[in-house]
Amino acid sequence: MRHQVTIKDIAKQLNVSVATVSRALRDLPDIHPDTKKLVLDLAKEWDYQPNLLATSLVKSKTKTLGLIVPDLGYYFFSTVIKHIEEAAVKAGYSLLITQTQESYERELTNIQNLSRGQVDGIIISLSRETSNFEHLTRLQRRGIPLVFFDRNCEDIEASKVMVDNEQSAYEAVKHLIENGCKRIAFLAGPKNVSVSNQRRLGYIHALEEAGLSVDPSLIIHSDYYQDTARSQTHLLMQCDNRPDGILVVSDRLALGVLTALKELKISVPQDVKIVSFNNEPICQVISPTITSVSQPLDDIGRISVELLLAQIEHKTGESIPRIEVLKTNLVVRESSTKLN
Repeated sequence: MRHQVTIKDIAKQLNVSVATVSRALRDLPDIHPDTKKLVLDLAKEWDYQPNLLATSLVKSKTKTLGLIVPDLGYYFFSTVIKHIEEAAVKAGYSLLITQTQESYERELTNIQNLSRGQVDGIIISLSRETSNFEHLTRLQRRGIPLVFFDRNCEDIEASKVMVDNEQSAYEAVKHLIENGCKRIAFLAGPKNVSVSNQRRLGYIHALEEAGLSVDPSLIIHSDYYQDTARSQTHLLMQCDNRPDGILVVSDRLALGVLTALKELKISVPQDVKIVSFNNEPICQVISPTITSVSQPLDDIGRISVELLLAQIEHKTGESIPRIEVLKTNLVVRESSTKLN
């Protein structure tokens, strides 16, 4: 059952009046310092958050959903947000959007701000820096509905919406192998991001199934910047036994890979074949066009809202978590195909 800690709970625990707790929390002068410290320490321990809504509306819904994403500039997230907002508005809710800019500290701040009575539930995709999940388990203890999409925490029992990253990477690498690649690198993104790890498993599975060796030096973890992908590709191509295929975690990074290969006068797909993820519009207009894994962004957004509203409107914060794993589609273009 959802229960947000109140000043009455703190007063009862400390055997003081509600007025005393209220004065301590408001930092008023007419209270003994020792008493104030006891109140503040317990409030912190119990994760007390003052409700910003009027007291008469404490048990009412705000009809607002909170959304936390890593970066609004990413095509994947900006497109999913569009579909989340469409689904929310259709259900009679507004959407409060925040971004972490891949910062764990900003994620903490966003969670704290949204959970102060501003929203009825939160949809989140984790920042690349996030490896401590206490702020999310604390959110659940307070009974605030929570849904993960894309990047999630496997150790937290919550509803999640994602694509089958392992299978999509497996199919992408299998496609490269079928088109003649025998030494395939993987630009995997940050190591602690769930999506990167799931895709790495699919990459390894496809290589092992084809009888190809898994070379750890060809699995490269880094940030999501295009310039980083460019510099990493330069390093990869300096190897004596350089790769003839590259799986890239996003189309944005694939542009960095293509830039480096053009600078090195290495031809795509003649010398190196490329497959990436997200199927952004840019894949169709650059030369060569990029083979990319298309994800059902509309379904990701819509289902995320459905799972959150199921908790908000029909349950009581105790609904059994649902995990929705969606299929992807490999869109084959010039960057990975054999030449006639």
